[in-house]
Amino acid sequence: MTPTPTLDRRFTLAPMMEWSTSDCRTFWRMLTKEAVLYSEMVTTGALLHGDKKRFLDYNACEHPLALQLGGSNPTDLAECARIAEDWGYDEVNLNCGCPSDRVQNGMIGACLMAEPELVADCIASMQHAVKIPVTVKHRIGIDDMEDYAGLVKFVSTVAATGCSTFIVHARKAWLKGLSPKENREVPPLQYDKVYQLKQDFPQLNIIINGGITTLEQTKTLLAHVDGVMIGREAYSNPYLLAEVDQQIYGSSRTIISRDEVMEQFKEYCIEQLAKGARLNHLTRHILGLYQGLPGARQFRRVISEQAHKPGAGIEVLERALAAINELPLATIT
Repeated sequence: MTPTPTLDRRFTLAPMMEWSTSDCRTFWRMLTKEAVLYSEMVTTGALLHGDKKRFLDYNACEHPLALQLGGSNPTDLAECARIAEDWGYDEVNLNCGCPSDRVQNGMIGACLMAEPELVADCIASMQHAVKIPVTVKHRIGIDDMEDYAGLVKFVSTVAATGCSTFIVHARKAWLKGLSPKENREVPPLQYDKVYQLKQDFPQLNIIINGGITTLEQTKTLLAHVDGVMIGREAYSNPYLLAEVDQQIYGSSRTIISRDEVMEQFKEYCIEQLAKGARLNHLTRHILGLYQGLPGARQFRRVISEQAHKPGAGIEVLERALAAINELPLATIT
């Protein structure tokens, strides 16, 4: 597996714990060939002492693909970056944005924004170990770190290592008092700080994350920064991705239809079921494919009620599609 020589990060899909699995990313790749995909966060401890195949294996179609790491030990992170490069990943990213109590206790995630020198040491060690890009994902601040100067100090300290790509979630994180879910919704979005960061560091590749739900919004943001990262909206409304290549990257490729996606996904399911996968582990990622269309609720219901049953196979997807296509219009809500 040859890494992509250069990554065009105009549109990226966020690392999301328990969501952006290899199955999910393979489904997303049926919708967009150009977007850069990010893995779930993997901690250095899990990678160094656990089942590497479980955490690292992916399908060849997923490129361009980045591995996100969680950790704060420069030596461990360098070793994990080497492993990621050897596994064929196109980029390795350090998580400095997750506010979960669980990761804070291991000096992982957003708490690292209070330790810019440590992050710089980590990034320098990782860069020394690999040739693929090493990037950082972080918040605009944490707790009482309200001032823009704190963000500038973090970015400038890390950038001094030669790191050139910063993915900025345009919300601060409260390390105490808010759950991870609340930290994605309660702190207000402050896009202006990310815009200012790009103005002050024009040489850096600044990617904005947080609250992005449409391609029109994406194009507006791209007037101010180098790229966008979308997370939850791509999961709940995945057909959003069907026009990314055309609208964002200027591709002349024909826009794929939902039904064409389903045909590809059924083939993927057949392959994975033959390897022992459970259907509901695959289909949980596609529940939003028909969102906003008549019959979407029936599509979700059939899959949700039947895919988890022992021995469930491709016939569940056939029933879900039939539920959309065969319901009388008067019964569709």
